[in-house]
Parts: sequence; C-alpha cells; structure tokens
Amino acid sequence: MAVDVLIIGAGLSGLMAAHTLIDSGYTVQLIDKGRSVGGRLATRRVGEGVADHGAQFFTVRTDLFRSYVEKWLEKGLIHVWGTGWSDGSLKRTAGDGHPRYVANGGMNKLAKYLAEDLDIVVNKRITRIELFDDSWSVVDGDGGVYSGRALLLTPPVPQTLELLDTSYIQLNPEERADLTKVQFGPCLCGIHEIDGEIDLPEPGAVQDFQKDIYWIADNQAKGVSDTPIITTHASAKFSRQNWDAPENDIINQLESVVKPYLKNGSTITNTQLKKWRYSVPLITYPKEYFMAKGLPNLVLAGDAFGGRGRVEGAFMSGIAAGQALIESLG
Repeated sequence: MAVDVLIIGAGLSGLMAAHTLIDSGYTVQLIDKGRSVGGRLATRRVGEGVADHGAQFFTVRTDLFRSYVEKWLEKGLIHVWGTGWSDGSLKRTAGDGHPRYVANGGMNKLAKYLAEDLDIVVNKRITRIELFDDSWSVVDGDGGVYSGRALLLTPPVPQTLELLDTSYIQLNPEERADLTKVQFGPCLCGIHEIDGEIDLPEPGAVQDFQKDIYWIADNQAKGVSDTPIITTHASAKFSRQNWDAPENDIINQLESVVKPYLKNGSTITNTQLKKWRYSVPLITYPKEYFMAKGLPNLVLAGDAFGGRGRVEGAFMSGIAAGQALIESLG
C-alpha cells in the first residue's frame, strides 16, 4: 500500500521528519539499511558494557532543539556529561559553557525512543528508485517495493547522488552541481575493552583536533557503560590516509594513544575497529534541506544540510524537510 511519504534512512533526520509529517496527518514509511535505527547515533554492546562509536555527544544552539532536549531531560532519556574537554596537556577540563548531552545507556537509546510507534523496515538496502507519473517507488535488494507520493532521502549526499544516478533519476544540472560540493570526512573508530582503571581527565575524555587521533573517551565515566570501555576517533585526514591499511596496523595506532591513560596494571584486552566512510560533514549545503526542481516531491536532508553539521544539524534538517513536504503535498 502506498503512503504519503517514503523516507530512506532512519537516522535522526529521517526520524524527526517522520514525526513532523505524522503530526500533520500524513502516512510515512521509513526504510533503513542498518540492523537498527539511529544512523550515527550508534551504540555497540561490548562484553558486559556498551560503547558509543558514532556521535559521542550533542550540544544545543537553537530554541527549537532546546525545547526537545528539555523534554528528554525530564523523561530521563539524557544527561549532561560535561561542558568541555581537556586537550590532554593538563589534568583539567577546558569548558566553553555549553553542556554536552549524552543518552542514558548510549546514544542509540535516544534513536530507539524516537522510533517508537513509527513504521520502519530495517536491514533493507535500497538499490533502485523509480518515478511513475507523480508517485515514487523504491526497490530493496530483496526485490521489495515501497511506494509513496513523496520521497525523502537522508543518507550521506554522495550515496544519495550515486543511487539517483544508477536509477536514472536526473536532477537539474545546476542543483546537482551544488550537491556535489557537499563533502564528508571518514573516521576510523576504535572500541577498546579495558581490564583495570582509566585515568582520563574529567569528565572522562580528551579532544585535540591537532592530533591524528583526536578523541579518546571513557564510556564508563560518560555514564553509559557499566564496564570501562574507551572509544577513539581518528581525524578525517588520518582516516583517509590509513583507510586501506591492514587492520592490525590501524588498531596498533589507535591503542597507542589509549595506553598512556591506563593506570598501572591496566591493559587493553580487546579492540574492535569500526569504519565510518561518511562521518563528518566537511562542506555542508547552505539550506536545511534540498527540494528538487522539475521532480515531484523529492527532498534530501541530513546533517550536511543547514551548515550546522552533527546531531543538531540532522535534527533541524529533518524537521525542516518534513515541513517542506507538508507544504508541497498540501
């Protein structure tokens, strides 16, 4: 059965667009290639604990996002982790006054909360898009077909453009040229199980964008894990240069920055490597969403839209895209 709006991607943008549309009476179907919702709001169970390995925290800059965050705080979904991080040179936190929020139990818990009562299909990769008159259909890798009056695409822009190209859906050349300017940086991520104690500066993280591996965080100190597990993130430049390096070589480099923050007698018992090909928006699209000219109700959204990047950008883009479709569908 056809719905009003098909949404590809059940990350934060897709979830917030779905809520915006449903609140106005529209029917929505979300489809995601992952095993779970959330996109980069990603949490992995590791032994007896958990680790956030995508987005590590979020801040608030807009009144609309703040209104939601206050409700999440009241519900006990999130808590404040800190107001800044040490760069590793001093055993103190360099704060900027902006609270860093994290989800209780891991960032994916927030995504799962937002996904409640939504019609979502997971583990389905869309391989083709089709346009028939004024309606859209998408086909997954198993041959499943989903149809709607409108289509919202929230994957990283390069993936979306590739899908449109292989489906022979032609955008206006000038619009496509603007979208190709959007660039993402990759990220090599380490998830390190620790036997013993960790000695990271309060509140349990180091961030230094001048370093190849710029982020080191203790998920236990963060308040999401019952056991000590460290997450490391490498810079876009380092990740791009080492993307195809042997896995053991990458892990050794990630572990080398963790070891100085382990107390005497503590060891790394296991490291998992996660690769995010489209992790950080480096060049964003200036508007909060993109609506194609000459094609009926085709919209793109995500954290690379609106110039903000990261969690709040994805949130705002999803709502803006939903509102644009409400206006377009009438």
